[in-house]
Amino acid sequence: MAAIEKTVNQLGRSREDWQELDKEHHLHPFTDHKDLHKKRSRIISRAAGNYIFDADGNKILDGMSGLWCVNVGYGREELVEAAAAQMRELPYYNNFFQCSHPPAIELASMLRDVSQPQFNRVFFAGSGSESNDTIIRMVHRYWDLMDQPERHTIISRKNAYHGSTVAAASLGGMKPMHDQTIMLPDIVHVDQPYWFGSDQSLTPDEFGLATAKQLEQTINDIGADKVAAFIGEPVQGAGGVIIPPATYWPEVQKICDEYGVLLISDEVITGFGRLGEWFGADYFGTQPDFMPFAKGVTSGYLPLGGVLVSNQVATVLIDKGGEFYHGYTYSGHPASCAVAIANLTIIEREGLVERIRDDIGPYLQQRWQTLAEHPLVGETRMVGLMGALELVKNKEPIERFDSKQGVGSLCRDRLIDNGLVMRAVGDSIVCAPPFTLSYSEADELIEKSWKCLDLTYKALNA
Repeated sequence: MAAIEKTVNQLGRSREDWQELDKEHHLHPFTDHKDLHKKRSRIISRAAGNYIFDADGNKILDGMSGLWCVNVGYGREELVEAAAAQMRELPYYNNFFQCSHPPAIELASMLRDVSQPQFNRVFFAGSGSESNDTIIRMVHRYWDLMDQPERHTIISRKNAYHGSTVAAASLGGMKPMHDQTIMLPDIVHVDQPYWFGSDQSLTPDEFGLATAKQLEQTINDIGADKVAAFIGEPVQGAGGVIIPPATYWPEVQKICDEYGVLLISDEVITGFGRLGEWFGADYFGTQPDFMPFAKGVTSGYLPLGGVLVSNQVATVLIDKGGEFYHGYTYSGHPASCAVAIANLTIIEREGLVERIRDDIGPYLQQRWQTLAEHPLVGETRMVGLMGALELVKNKEPIERFDSKQGVGSLCRDRLIDNGLVMRAVGDSIVCAPPFTLSYSEADELIEKSWKCLDLTYKALNA
């Protein structure tokens, strides 16, 4: 193997070289490889600000913040320097065997400061999937220590995404993932609060209450003495940016409180400002017992995840639990924690959470709404910097496309060919741009979206 004296991108390979090596050696996540090998990978070679650049030099506005994570934008030298300085001083050490290190301790303290008052302790992991695996272990251990070991059922939602390990995929409600392996038992899924996907016979507020009431009915069907926890994303991300009606989360909180069910707010996407508050739980006014996080804690510059654990749970685990037989090699990796500290410092110093709430968030939301005028768009929705377009065959009455047509993918491909990354989830187009998006970049996002909706419409009617 040649010594790396340059960045990998400077090795002198052509785009075709990279594509061939990629085809021969690289298995991608969530990918039909036979299909990919026909099309060949798009090689992303560098990034700056809120743009990525492919190997052909095309400049592409990143409307997805990488994968919901590059919240402070690309090219932040403070984050690069934080990683480099930490790697020089202490590139790695574990948090096992009665050891700790300053970056993990400092970050845990910072997370306490930006979260709700019931959170004083953090368990670090390497990703959102690992974080949710950790929560399953903690939930079951908590109820064992509370002398209620029969409380082992966790309720989640259909179409939810909580990660891709066996445990996290079991928590999630995505059937294609469930069909490809054996899922954990004692995880039950109720309907998602997806008003647009319903028959719309109820108002959004009525629908939000009715959907929340399914949780209560399921608790009663199983038996409250057997239900351990309920998990939900404040806004479902990978499921299509499903923004619940205003009535939904208050009713869920009320039900969890009434039946003594632990509440898990999955903040892997919504944490650290995405909705214009530090956490989605803050935006919707819930008081969860657990908050798994990842992605935006480092703005994706290095992998890091974790779980904020409420005082109620942590006290039981500490005082009654003895050794907790769980952890990861990279729990609280020092370089990742150092980057997270620098990243949270940027978010606070530049007022990026407030900027989403008061400035760029309302601006993009208003511009996003104008796309509802397009004949392909059945609904626009956005909260903070997280939105979706519903592509429909007919608007009145609403008629969806046959899923086999792949209209969402058709539109997504036109978007990236015209210099904008957004994501297709079925026939929804979703976006989650960086917190540093400028007004002119927001305008560019809308203009390119409209153009590509036109191109998609023409292709469908050719």
